[in-house]
Amino acid sequence: MPVARLPSFALNHMVAPSLRSDAFFALCRKVGVAQAEIRNDLAGNAIMDGTPAVEIGSQARNAGVSLISINALQRFNEWTPAREAEAIALADYAQAAGAAALVLVPVNDGSGRADGERQKNARTALRGLKPILSDRGVVGLVEPLGFAICSLRSKREAADAIADIDGVGAFGLVHDTFHHFLAGEPALFAEMTGLVHISGVADKEVGIDDMRDPHRVLVDEKDRLDNIGQIRALQSAGYAGPLSFEPFSPAVHELDDPARALANSIAFIRARL
Repeated sequence: MPVARLPSFALNHMVAPSLRSDAFFALCRKVGVAQAEIRNDLAGNAIMDGTPAVEIGSQARNAGVSLISINALQRFNEWTPAREAEAIALADYAQAAGAAALVLVPVNDGSGRADGERQKNARTALRGLKPILSDRGVVGLVEPLGFAICSLRSKREAADAIADIDGVGAFGLVHDTFHHFLAGEPALFAEMTGLVHISGVADKEVGIDDMRDPHRVLVDEKDRLDNIGQIRALQSAGYAGPLSFEPFSPAVHELDDPARALANSIAFIRARL
């Protein structure tokens, strides 16, 4: 029986959103993680506070951390002049900071979901994004969301859209274990997956249809999403990239010792694999 590869890990700044970027990179190194995702939605941090991209890149390099993505261009599949301008600004920031990719998050408010409409919108946006990202050496990583109201729930639809606009290589997919579980789509598309987001749901009372971001904690033995099974399946299908912790629960954000909690989760995952 083949032995699963031990995975590499990354930290999304959402693990400890109150930490300044330099302290966040120090947290990465404290738990033995050499890859990180920065975000553009944390007040008083990184992009939102106006810190220059070159400074963020320098902080990461000094900590021995590589930046794997900026998370994220929101509503990417609602392609407007304003969205194009936002994409250019984020791609410029990624290039200057040395971030390898820009995560692309679809509209998630119940609009744009009609059959035919959502496929067209995805292709229009990807066509617009392709030269912006390619010219800057930044990969676009599409992250379908599993929520019923999302305009792009299916990784198959995302993969088809990427193929249709000749975007393989310029774009990839994010496999988020939370959203994969909610979407109920069995296909993995490991060969197109550039990043895996991991988080668990431990609350025994919340129904699947009622799971939301605040339920997302670190992965442990109470996990209901079968993170271990998903990771094993992805590895068996050829995925060899990082597993990036992305918990949204206030219970995680308020931890006095996030390093210890993260180390425990890493140890749990490695032991099960």
